[in-house]
Amino acid sequence: MAPCRVEVLLGKVGRGLLLVGGLPAEKGDFEDDSQLLLEPGDRSHWCVVAYWEEKTRVGRLYCVQEPSLDIFYDLPQGNGFCLGQLNSDNKSQLVQKVRSKIGCGIQLTREVDGVWVYNRSSYPIFIKSATLDNPDSRTLLVHKVFPGFSIKAFDYEKAYSLQRPNDHEFMQQPWTGFTVQISFVKGWGQCYTRQFISSCPCWLEVIFNSR
Repeated sequence: MAPCRVEVLLGKVGRGLLLVGGLPAEKGDFEDDSQLLLEPGDRSHWCVVAYWEEKTRVGRLYCVQEPSLDIFYDLPQGNGFCLGQLNSDNKSQLVQKVRSKIGCGIQLTREVDGVWVYNRSSYPIFIKSATLDNPDSRTLLVHKVFPGFSIKAFDYEKAYSLQRPNDHEFMQQPWTGFTVQISFVKGWGQCYTRQFISSCPCWLEVIFNSR
């Protein structure tokens, strides 16, 4: 059995917080969420965010137009995507416990060199991205980011040069374009009890538009 690999990234200490908002897709704007992702000439948004609790998506896709977005649980932790305002029927004690720990959450920031994720919460977050790993790797690592640190979670130039990763879980996830997965508090993968992100209590799927 291959040794268990866990990559812990501290990244850069907190980049400046910009309290700006995105543009939520309102009910009725799209007959199907896939319409939001399949407009090749549309540059009105640079990414969309989906919030999941285990295998269930909660709420609609959130379109991001501004260069920075705060994703948090309770108001008033910032201006942006407030997960606590979404309607969820999940009664799992673990899900409720993790929700209570999201707090200030994360900040997504689009910069010249790519997209950075800053952990504003008091607990670790876990990130999986094709541009964080060696393209020849058999599977993608899940990267742990501690509170108060940031990581370049997505690199546009590197993404263009990559083939789809040879990762069964990643290939099975529905995605269009470039996707990053982020779990709050709980990790997943070969070094954790949970093998798939769909087993994590609270997680995000961030789907990037091409530039």
